[in-house]
Amino acid sequence: MRVCIYGAGAIGGYLGAELALAGADVTLIARGPHLAAMQAHGVRLLIGGEEKVAHPRCTDDPAAVGVQDYVIITLKAPSVPGVVGAVQPLLGKDTAVVTAVNGLPWWYFYKLAGPWQDHQLSSVDPGGVQWQGIGPERAIGCVVYPATEVVAPGVIQHVSGDRFSLGEPDGEKTERVTALSDLFRAAGFKAPVRNHIRNDIWVKLWGNLSFNPVSALTGGTLETIATDPGTQAVVRAMMLEAQAIGEKLGVRFGMDVDKRIAGAAAVGAHKTSMLQDLERGRTMEIDALVTAVQELGRLVGVPTPTIDVILALVQQRARLAGCY
Repeated sequence: MRVCIYGAGAIGGYLGAELALAGADVTLIARGPHLAAMQAHGVRLLIGGEEKVAHPRCTDDPAAVGVQDYVIITLKAPSVPGVVGAVQPLLGKDTAVVTAVNGLPWWYFYKLAGPWQDHQLSSVDPGGVQWQGIGPERAIGCVVYPATEVVAPGVIQHVSGDRFSLGEPDGEKTERVTALSDLFRAAGFKAPVRNHIRNDIWVKLWGNLSFNPVSALTGGTLETIATDPGTQAVVRAMMLEAQAIGEKLGVRFGMDVDKRIAGAAAVGAHKTSMLQDLERGRTMEIDALVTAVQELGRLVGVPTPTIDVILALVQQRARLAGCY
C-alpha cells in the first residue's frame, strides 16, 4: 500500500513519520528548508518528552514518486487548488484522495442526498479546479484533531491529540476507507470510520468558524475569548447561525453550543491557527472556515448577520497584513 502525504508540514510530517515508523510505504511531499532537513536527518518527532526519528522518502517532485493508493493532502485550504496539477502524477484509476484539511471540503455536496447534490462550493474551490482535477469520486473525508507544530526545519512537536476521523462522502464503509483506518491504527492513531463524516466536519468547523477570526481580530487566546462575556457572545451567535445552516443540510450536532464553547475554554491559553498565521505573515484560512459558511447560508436561506460582520472585518485585517 503506497501512501503519499502532500504538504508534509506539522500535521503531514507527524502523520507520515508515524506511518513510516509502523512500516508503511510513505512518501512526503514538502519544500524548502523543512524538506532539506528531513532528507538529511529524517523527520524528528518530539512527543511526550521523547524523540522519535523516521526516515520516509521525502521529495518536492511528485512526478518522481509514481501512482499511489492514497494521497493525503495536509496543506492549508487556500493552497490546495494551486497543487491540483502537481498532484496528477500520483493519481491512478483507483487512487483515493484524503482531504485532511480544515474547513468545509470542496467535495461537500458529492452524493449528499437532497436538492443541492453535487453543488460546488466556489469559496473553497474557485472554478471547480479540485472537483474537475481530482474528482469527487476519489475523496475520503478526514477530520484532523491532533495539534502539532514545526519548531525547527525537520522537527515536529506534538502538542495533543491522536485522532483522525475518516469517512466516505456517501457514508458507506468501503474497503478503501476500512484499509486506511487499519493503516492509521497500526501506526498508533485513533481512526474511526464515521457513517456521517459531515457531522464531524461541522462540529470541528463550529469552533474554527468562530474562534479563529475573532482571535485574529482581538489577539485573544481560546480561553480569553470563551470566558470574556463580550467575545463569548459573538462566537456563540456565530455558532448558532452555523448550526441553523448545518441542520438545514441534515447535519446532527452531538453537543450544544455552550458545551462546545466550554470545551474551547478548557484548552486554555492557546492561539488559534488563524492568529498564528496572521502573526507569521502567512495566508489565513478565511474562505474554508468562514466564507464557505456564509456561502452555505445564502444557499439554504439562513441569515448570517454576525458571521457577515466578522467575515468582513477579518478579511480586511488579513488584506492589510498581506495574508489574504
